[in-house]
Amino acid sequence: MEIIILISLVVLLVLGALFVIPRSISKGKGKEAHSGGNGTTSRSYSKKDVSTHSTRMDCWIIIKDKVYDVTPYVEEHPGGDAILNNAGADSTEGFFGPQHGTRVFDIIDDFCIGELKD
Repeated sequence: MEIIILISLVVLLVLGALFVIPRSISKGKGKEAHSGGNGTTSRSYSKKDVSTHSTRMDCWIIIKDKVYDVTPYVEEHPGGDAILNNAGADSTEGFFGPQHGTRVFDIIDDFCIGELKD
């Protein structure tokens, strides 16, 4: 019974973190890469470019052919180091996994810095 209570508390803490993490941390990140406020990006990066940003202190990921600099979010990621599993590479599959709530889809746009080159 105590284990169930402990697990429930941990789950609640993790879910609570999704709502407590201030969006202001990521506000403004990547805005220089956006053009005209219409959601399109003006910078393009190759997979090789992205692959050089694969550490905790410099973490870029690719999601659906868009490039995101998630470095400011790494330490606050509710899933811990799971965000680093595909650092410097394509994270599309992991991003759309069942572990993410709908709030993540609102947050991610703040980190967009460009598009993936063909």
